[in-house]
Amino acid sequence: MSTPTHGKVAVLGAGSWGTAFSIVLADAGNDVTIWARREEVAARINAERENSDYLHGIQLPPAVGATHDVEQALEGADVVVLATPSQTLRANLEDWAPSIPSDAVMVSLMKGVELGTLNRMSEVIHQVTGAGPERIAVVSGPNLAKEIARREPAASVVACADEDVARRLQLRCHSPAFRPYTSNDVLGCELGGAYKNVVALSVGMAVGLGFGDNTTASVITRGLAETARLAMKLGANPLTLMGLAGLGDLVATCSSPLSRNRTFGERLGRGQTTEEIYASTRQVAEGAKSCSSLRALAEQSGVDVPVAVCVDEVVAGRMTAQEMMDAMLSRETKAETE
Repeated sequence: MSTPTHGKVAVLGAGSWGTAFSIVLADAGNDVTIWARREEVAARINAERENSDYLHGIQLPPAVGATHDVEQALEGADVVVLATPSQTLRANLEDWAPSIPSDAVMVSLMKGVELGTLNRMSEVIHQVTGAGPERIAVVSGPNLAKEIARREPAASVVACADEDVARRLQLRCHSPAFRPYTSNDVLGCELGGAYKNVVALSVGMAVGLGFGDNTTASVITRGLAETARLAMKLGANPLTLMGLAGLGDLVATCSSPLSRNRTFGERLGRGQTTEEIYASTRQVAEGAKSCSSLRALAEQSGVDVPVAVCVDEVVAGRMTAQEMMDAMLSRETKAETE
């Protein structure tokens, strides 16, 4: 399969990360069409050259256009970027699959694990489309959408089981401000991306409770250990978890006020309920959706994941953030590397 260094890319999803990645792709020399679920969003992008709902004040390059017609977005695309909330991917993809060109590479920007099935996003893509591993890739790393859209320097990982395809995709998204590295560890990149959202929720809770850097650093470090335990049990390369798609993404998401998951956690720490937070924002905090599926995946795999368990309890309303911190501290002591 040949993926040229430039061409047409369809980005299915007009949220903040899909729009920001469209800027990267256009800066790298591609013609980009964003599919927007709401027709008025597509019209506004075309008329105002801005996606004001998600990235207010950031001008889009001339090579980025938008449409509400998914067939129009997909026509002639050799790369299809999937940028919807992870829990809606299967239903969306069932509608889109007949229109996706048969030789197009599908790239997942999503960071979650499907509720119920416990499938990673690459597995959902394979199940729905029948595509082989050489047509499925993921992009993951410390990539906060607003900073990427402002063209602040950043790096990421492009992972595909076919290393040649990963290298071609690397060329397609290597822009002056965005430096991609390749990997063949799709599983490790996906689990690192999904799990860091759960850890960011717990860090946010600590911040919301008024705790400082010692507490947040401890939570981040133990969260990374937990991520690595699960990912390695499932077959990931441990070096992936030490890299951009693991530690890099974890640090960015846990440290930045731009992080939706950390912000969600802060609000839980200040005493708001999950329902109250959902009612007040359009943005999706993937960790709040995926914590229960990651917990179930770990239990299925026989891996101890106290951070994910406690976050799931708080998100579900069965525990408060303060009770979570008390529970974590009162756990039986052990060696750090156990």
